[in-house]
Amino acid sequence: MFKGHIFPKSIIVKAVYFKFRFGLSYREIEELMAIRGVKVDHATIQRWVFKFTPLLEKEFRKRKKVVGKRWRMDETYIKVKGQWRYLYRAVDKEGNTVDFLLTKRRKRMSAQSFLIKAIRHNGKPELINIDKSGANTHAIRVYNKRTFSKIEIRQYKYLNNIVEKDHRFVKKRIARGLGFKVFESARRTLNGIEIVHMIRKNQLTSNRMSIFKSFYSLAG
Repeated sequence: MFKGHIFPKSIIVKAVYFKFRFGLSYREIEELMAIRGVKVDHATIQRWVFKFTPLLEKEFRKRKKVVGKRWRMDETYIKVKGQWRYLYRAVDKEGNTVDFLLTKRRKRMSAQSFLIKAIRHNGKPELINIDKSGANTHAIRVYNKRTFSKIEIRQYKYLNNIVEKDHRFVKKRIARGLGFKVFESARRTLNGIEIVHMIRKNQLTSNRMSIFKSFYSLAG
């Protein structure tokens, strides 16, 4: 994964972790690394995040614990280049992250794409609790019809408090930065933040290490 890079794996992973765990700007991470005796440009750190996040996510998914069969599904707003984008997320009734997907628009196809992704990675749920979103309702009904499934739809707003509260961790990590300028960069950064969040929630199998050591183990 790190072959051909000037900096060793330990430095690269640490810089990427700082971004996901603490929501620092790239210039702040550059300064933090300099304090530790490592001179690396903020643009290089940004390239590391862009390059290695998909690889770390792929490894995490191999080792992610199985989630429950009763989900809470919702979406929140993320600004990219001055425009609102939509982050679809789901947790199980215990608060474990099921899946996530950043989309450019809030519409039926976006909700369907998220649902299909979540089921592909986590298996089919018995029940999904949603708010009054017509797009989410439509997505589940279409999935049931096309796959001859019987996923129950429940619409109790107060039961979605658990996923709405969970949004806060992700948004808090974004708030301190300078904002996203490119959609794909936003998507990868959010994926990395979600990985660290799931590690914090002990969703990595056979995990008795610190958050950083667990994250570092994903790098092989």
